[in-house]
Amino acid sequence: MSVAHVDDEEAAEVGDVEKALPSGDFYTGQWCNCCPHGNGKYLWTDGCMYVGEWFKGKTTGKGKFCWPSGATYEGEFKHGFMDGKGTYTGFSGETYKGTWVMNLKQGEGTISFVNGDYYEGEWRRGFQEGYGRYHWKNGNQYIGQWKKGLINGNGTMIWSNGNRYDGFWEDGFPKGNGTYKWPDGSFFVGIWSKDGKDQNGTYYPSDSPTEKFDWDPQQVFLEDLKDCKICGGEKVSIWPSEKMPNWFAISKEKDGKQRRRSDGSLSGFSMSSDFNGGSVSFGSEGTTRHGDGSVRRLHLEDSVARGSSLQLKKPPTRRQGQTISRGHKNFELMLNLQLGIRHSVGRPGPALSLDLKTSAFDPREKFWTRFPPEGSKHTPPHPSSEFKWKDYCPLVFRTLRKLFDIDAADYMLSICGDDALRELSSPGKSGSFFYLTNDDKYMIKTMKKAEVKVLIRMLPAYYNHVRSFKDTLVTKFFGLHCVKLTGSTQKKVRFVVMGNLFCTDTAIHRRFDLKGSFQGRTTAKPEAEIDSTTTLKDLDLNYIFRLQKLWFKEFCSQVDRDCDFLENERIMDYSLLIGLHFREVSTPHTSGVSSPTGNGDCENGEAPRLSEDSNDQLVINSTRQSPVSLGINMVARAEKTVRKNDCQVVGEPTGVMYDVILFFGIIDILQDYDISKKLEHAYKSMQYDPTSISAVDPKLYSKRFRDFIFKVFIEDT
Repeated sequence: MSVAHVDDEEAAEVGDVEKALPSGDFYTGQWCNCCPHGNGKYLWTDGCMYVGEWFKGKTTGKGKFCWPSGATYEGEFKHGFMDGKGTYTGFSGETYKGTWVMNLKQGEGTISFVNGDYYEGEWRRGFQEGYGRYHWKNGNQYIGQWKKGLINGNGTMIWSNGNRYDGFWEDGFPKGNGTYKWPDGSFFVGIWSKDGKDQNGTYYPSDSPTEKFDWDPQQVFLEDLKDCKICGGEKVSIWPSEKMPNWFAISKEKDGKQRRRSDGSLSGFSMSSDFNGGSVSFGSEGTTRHGDGSVRRLHLEDSVARGSSLQLKKPPTRRQGQTISRGHKNFELMLNLQLGIRHSVGRPGPALSLDLKTSAFDPREKFWTRFPPEGSKHTPPHPSSEFKWKDYCPLVFRTLRKLFDIDAADYMLSICGDDALRELSSPGKSGSFFYLTNDDKYMIKTMKKAEVKVLIRMLPAYYNHVRSFKDTLVTKFFGLHCVKLTGSTQKKVRFVVMGNLFCTDTAIHRRFDLKGSFQGRTTAKPEAEIDSTTTLKDLDLNYIFRLQKLWFKEFCSQVDRDCDFLENERIMDYSLLIGLHFREVSTPHTSGVSSPTGNGDCENGEAPRLSEDSNDQLVINSTRQSPVSLGINMVARAEKTVRKNDCQVVGEPTGVMYDVILFFGIIDILQDYDISKKLEHAYKSMQYDPTSISAVDPKLYSKRFRDFIFKVFIEDT
């Protein structure tokens, strides 16, 4: 076997090869279609190494990955990720043996820590969660429920001296009903709390002559649990999925299609520092748009050739909406809104408990505050006209923010900081206006009075639902308010603060709003105007999304639970909003929307092309580990589809696949089946197929929505 350079014209394309890559990396093994395929060994210049099975350029199957620190992972891979059964041995000697999903511990697994502790049980997204047993080196052990790496739920702690606690836990401490027992048979039964004021119970002595009447239950928190710290474990320096080369770019290099400036740098890039510690920023250079509709493309071959550790700065992107500055018609409304929220959130309140009383949800639980320009005892002076501010069910929304882990200071800073809000270019179909905070974390929507009534009516059920199912896909609500302008108009503006589904540094290349209905469900914009900010609809959809097995099961279960909740609350007209990020930056992705039906041409395996704006927003290092949860930052595969006729619900798969990152959630959940929707259903049913229109009974809507979504999302086999 001879060594072949990747950029050599005579390089072998099929069979066993040895290849020296431009980056200095080295590969030996089976090769097919310009990338590893079969068994092979890859050596990186930084000392990392992989030996095992490949599939179309990605580690897939059984293999072993070694880090220069001495850490190793041996087991199953999928699409470049540690996925399946495998064993990770850290540089310190820490060992985890169990199942993985996309680099995260998930399912059953056992970990032995370097300090002598070990845990065996269930994992979820990299943390102990579910049922498990933790054994400390000193002989203490806990058996029971876990959540996000902490003792949480019902469980038993047994100390090496024979003492034990049976009961409920929260965030690593006894909380709620529990019993503390001594070896001599005496025990204490009561309500436990880290705050001694909330703790009470009864001590029951044994027949032993030694009594413990002077024993303080707080000793469990102050002394007994000191030696029961959960080991955090070793951090992985870099994931195997982050090391995967861009074979598309490397194969292009041998075709001599790089374009360079006269100084030798790659067109469209500016280099700073060196390639190991520096950064690269890029502009919009590339090929230009031609008459045949092709678009300019970024040339990233040089970055890949220089090494996979090269990082690229995301260029300034065109942000949605118009900044509300002085002179804007809603500038004063924005000031009022910011003053009101600062007042509501900053106002001191009682200690929060997740167990709310029924009175907190009372529709009459609303409070008016007057904001005169000169200020008052409770409000600051301000440059706006006088207005009144109303808070609806403030304790409920304050508790919801706690439930969603929203820090009060960060919340106020996002909405009420020095940065102005941004108003989206046009109101929604309902006539509501939408505003985004400068950091994109929160969206503020103006509401009709009827929508406010629906939200307040369903608030108890909504609270219980999101508390019970932390992975719910329904919209997260953080506050419900009203501004009443004084003067002759006496105008009232009601609005709700929600989480923004697309708050991410990952560029969203395509957006889809899916209801499962088809009458009028297509984009009104001409094709030339469709870009990454355009929201496409059901008839524009030309993909199906393949989720990994565990995620798919969780997705189906959560969609069922959310739809049951909405159906019980008589809600309809909701939709699944999907954001799509294409991970293969050198593949010329586009919308693939060449007609109002969204059936782009995919013959000859042509990849969809993105618009110029979308191309400029490509995030280079999209495989870098970020927080992943259901509907947020989920790695998946999108398969191109083609509709043979307009009656086809979902197009037929073409076999053309794209690696994507998905963001999705259920939105517009405040429309009940009121008299206006019933009249709309009756009127449109005379013109169209009653099953194809949006306005239908909540039970039928829920069934149709689920049937459609479960055809769009399938298990990746």
